Amino acid sequence: MNRLLLTLAITITVGSLLSSNPAAAQVLPPAKRAERVEITKAPELELATDHLTIIRWTTNNPGGSDVHYGIVRYGTDPEDLSQTAKNPIRLNQGHPYTIFRVRMDGLRPRTTYYYRVTSEESNGKSDGVESPVNQFTTPAPGERMVNYPQPK
Repeated sequence: MNRLLLTLAITITVGSLLSSNPAAAQVLPPAKRAERVEITKAPELELATDHLTIIRWTTNNPGGSDVHYGIVRYGTDPEDLSQTAKNPIRLNQGHPYTIFRVRMDGLRPRTTYYYRVTSEESNGKSDGVESPVNQFTTPAPGERMVNYPQPK
C-alpha cells in the first residue's frame, strides 16, 4: 500500500511539473536594436593576477539578439592587438544598460598589455562601438589587483 501511495505521489508531482503555465514559457522577441551603441562607462580593470585579467565596461543596451559577446583585443604592443578574448552575455531587455565582462587567460606576470574593447551580436554583427586603446600591467607572481567594490 505504501509503495502504491509513493508511486501515486510521484506521478502527481511529475504531472504537475510537466503541465506548468504555458504563458510562463513564452520566449520574448529580441529587443529593438539601439540606433547607436555607446560606451557609457569606460573599460577598466576589474581583477588582475599574474596570469589572468578581467576587463569590464558598460554600454547602453544594444538590443538585437539576446546573446551578445564582449570582445577584448589585446597584446604587448599597442600597434599589434592580435590576441582576442571573448565572453558571452545575455541581455536583459528591461535594463537600459549592459555591463560586459571579459576574462583574458594565459597572461605573463609583470607585463604591460594594451587592449581595446568592442561587442557584437551572437550572429557576429558588430554593435558599432569600439574603445580607444587602454593598458594595464599584470602583477608579480602570487599578487592580485582588485578594482571592484568590495562588500563591507
